[in-house]
Amino acid sequence: MTTAAWTTAAIVAAGLAIVSSLHAIAYKRDVRAAIGWAGFIWVAPLAGPLFYLLFGVNRIRRRGAALRGQKSTGVSFRSSSLTTEAPSRLIQLGDAVSRFPLRSGNRINHFEGGADVFPEMTRAIDDARTSVTLCTYILGNDGAGRRFVDALTRASRRGVAVRVLVDAVGTRSGRGRLLRELSRSGVRAAAFLPALGTRGLLNTNLRNHRKLLVVDGRLAFTGGINLSDAYETPSTDPGAIRDTHFVIDGPLVRDLQQTFAEDWAFVSGERLVGPEWFPSLDTRGSLDARAVADGPDEDFERIRWIILGAIASARTSIRVVTPYFLPDAALIAALSVAALRGVSVEIVVPERPDHMVVKWASDALLWQVLERGCRVWVTSRPFDHSKLLTVDGSWTFFGSANWDPRSFRLNFELNVEVFGAPLAGPIDAMIDRRIADGREVTLALMDARRFPVRVRDGLARLLTPYL
Repeated sequence: MTTAAWTTAAIVAAGLAIVSSLHAIAYKRDVRAAIGWAGFIWVAPLAGPLFYLLFGVNRIRRRGAALRGQKSTGVSFRSSSLTTEAPSRLIQLGDAVSRFPLRSGNRINHFEGGADVFPEMTRAIDDARTSVTLCTYILGNDGAGRRFVDALTRASRRGVAVRVLVDAVGTRSGRGRLLRELSRSGVRAAAFLPALGTRGLLNTNLRNHRKLLVVDGRLAFTGGINLSDAYETPSTDPGAIRDTHFVIDGPLVRDLQQTFAEDWAFVSGERLVGPEWFPSLDTRGSLDARAVADGPDEDFERIRWIILGAIASARTSIRVVTPYFLPDAALIAALSVAALRGVSVEIVVPERPDHMVVKWASDALLWQVLERGCRVWVTSRPFDHSKLLTVDGSWTFFGSANWDPRSFRLNFELNVEVFGAPLAGPIDAMIDRRIADGREVTLALMDARRFPVRVRDGLARLLTPYL
């Protein structure tokens, strides 16, 4: 290259670095993220701006206002039975944070694993009369995934309106074949933000992590389970995954359907309206519940705010089950303060998650909660993918969101908060079984890590925003 060419290249690189670093400084909410990106951009003036363009800029702009403006036909009111101070504060927080109301009159039950819930889900699809909507991060090109494809195909052929949305990255293996099969059967199916092409490459870091099935607009399944063989494999299998899923019957289903409708409109341009998608819903049980949608758009950090509020309101107990425990400084402080004021804080994580780098990064953080009185247990196989939080034995939070920056800041997630011991009690009993079968991690054990291990864990922790 000539001197002029080198000079031009240097000017272009400097210009890109200036523009990218100024953008990071102006728009990154977290100071550490802004400093980190700006530093990386200038250390690597060509690669830095490129990586920032791919992974640092949020381009999601969804037009959900029209759908959100639909009037609800479900029952929505605050239960007079919720009279204690802590639930009242949580209700007020949910009213301010979530765009969905607290809905009374729901029946909610849980399932422990795909072997239990998959037959119920496919049976519900086979019983569908008007509509089926399905959103999943992973639709496996395997036995379990194909059973769902077959059930959806049968529903479509008997005249049921079926819409299927899969994440383009989560379901990358065999996705094209499965979607083509569904399309040939009359099912309208789409992939969320395909990662191919220039536009897809720019959005590859933003994924739809929601798991949601709604049948006839009346019955919903949601939680953490993906649709693949690993979730119903015997627990002795090295690749087995344990998870928790929920079935919901009642007015809350409307808001779960609304969440799917917004995602579907964003991807396909089709608006789902009318009684086949949104029928009138009657009271079906005694539980008060609220949907909390989260994503890098209008719903940014809603789930994180609910969790922070729940921790602050706790009086006796906080119980966390998560496959990935990578809390930020605010969540660590909230858990620590709760433990210091006498609340029992129990955290349950897998001993060996599916990504070892995540375990190393988590180990680098655990001492911060352990030294303030929180207690941590690790569970052996099968890998526990459940995402659960209970407070005071009377409030439950479940869904698709992990305790990591990707779920809190990058992914589109869906959680549900439920007031009442009828659900919190069985979930706490399930957590008791996890703890009984687990091994407690102590501060002494974490302090005993050898220096090379501490360095490895510390380096992994630096990757926390991107894991």
